[in-house]
Amino acid sequence: MTQIIKGGNLPLSGEPMRVAVVRRSGGPEAPKVDAAALLVDADGKVRDRGDLVFYNQPEHAGSGIRLLGEAQGEDGVVADWLEVDPGRIESSVERVVVAASSDGGTFGEVEDLYVRAVSATTGEQLALYAVEDATTETAILLGEFYRRNGGWKFRAVGQGYDSGLPALATDFGFSPSEEGDEDEPGSDDGPPPAAGTVQDAPAPAPAARVPAPVAVEKADAPVPYSGAPQSAALGRLNELPREMGPEFAYFEYQGEGKEDVETGLTLPRGFLAVDVVKKGAGYLDIVTLTVRKRRWRQVMRSRMDDLRGVGVLHHDGQSPLRLRVDTRGRWMIRLRPVSTLRSFDGPVQGYGPDVLAYTGDETGVRFRFEGDEDKKGYFGVAAHRKGGHWEYRFSRRDRGRGKGDLPRGPRLLVVEADGAWSMEPRPGGGGGFWSRSGR
Repeated sequence: MTQIIKGGNLPLSGEPMRVAVVRRSGGPEAPKVDAAALLVDADGKVRDRGDLVFYNQPEHAGSGIRLLGEAQGEDGVVADWLEVDPGRIESSVERVVVAASSDGGTFGEVEDLYVRAVSATTGEQLALYAVEDATTETAILLGEFYRRNGGWKFRAVGQGYDSGLPALATDFGFSPSEEGDEDEPGSDDGPPPAAGTVQDAPAPAPAARVPAPVAVEKADAPVPYSGAPQSAALGRLNELPREMGPEFAYFEYQGEGKEDVETGLTLPRGFLAVDVVKKGAGYLDIVTLTVRKRRWRQVMRSRMDDLRGVGVLHHDGQSPLRLRVDTRGRWMIRLRPVSTLRSFDGPVQGYGPDVLAYTGDETGVRFRFEGDEDKKGYFGVAAHRKGGHWEYRFSRRDRGRGKGDLPRGPRLLVVEADGAWSMEPRPGGGGGFWSRSGR
């Protein structure tokens, strides 16, 4: 029996899931419902603002939880879908709370509201809880996935709030106010580099740290990992402070198909830009790896064919840098300093993934996305600050325009795009963290 009542719970297998917040549309005058997820630690609090997944921040960087968007079904049924893979959730997260908010009315006006979890592999229903007692609430905790005895369970909650998603999030310790640029307590990235390191003066990395070329045999001729510096350190092209990322001569690696790249590099702590060239069709996924070769931080992912783009990674400055490239066909990646990124200080255009340097004050931004050849695809912009912490500032599906805002720099603006895009500063802000700037 997978359908439970308020307060009930069910054991789960731990397999990847898709979670739907479902309701029946009551027409154009009905409240607009949005799904959300909060990642909560053992103290019952979020760790930072990145632990809220919602319409302006649709993905969690460390645990892979994603808001996929809205889907229309038969007879007016509407669902917002989330992807949840318990195997990827960080060990410090004890619960994943699934919530919803309403705009333009209360949940008492929302028909047939329920939350449903299904297997991402088979589609089999794993849990279902229908809300039957909503009245004046404008936000509601629907259910939660929580750790128990080394496994996972689901609990039906059904707790409502009359003051919307901001109040609900505040109860979990969330604050949308902009934090300072100092490193947060508990950061896993280790101490900053000491003065006098390579970060303070441009210089090639020591030769002892450069791996020897390794031939990767394939059906065609072998494609070598070319680990030696390709040039002297590049000149600065932006005003990012040096603590954002080290200066170094760039390094280039080539391969084919899925490969783990053992760079042998231990550069000073900070961001590194990653140029990517991929030939042919097929999905591309690049991540950093832990010392045990587990997935750690996302560098880039894209479904574009014949990709040329830019990604970014944050290095802890302690362990050797390891990368995993997962795609089909031949590829090249090149590591270079973030000081060589182009600046966002006026109108910019791009095609596909990119990273921009931003050092200005808080500002509004106009965004435009042309999409792929079918005028579809995804476009999102996330602002990363020192220490590797980040938040989404804009996102949308398919071709269109929108407005958002950026906090005061220095920041790295990481663009995910499946086609052509443009950005342009505009006077004023975009309505703040809770505004539906990308909708």
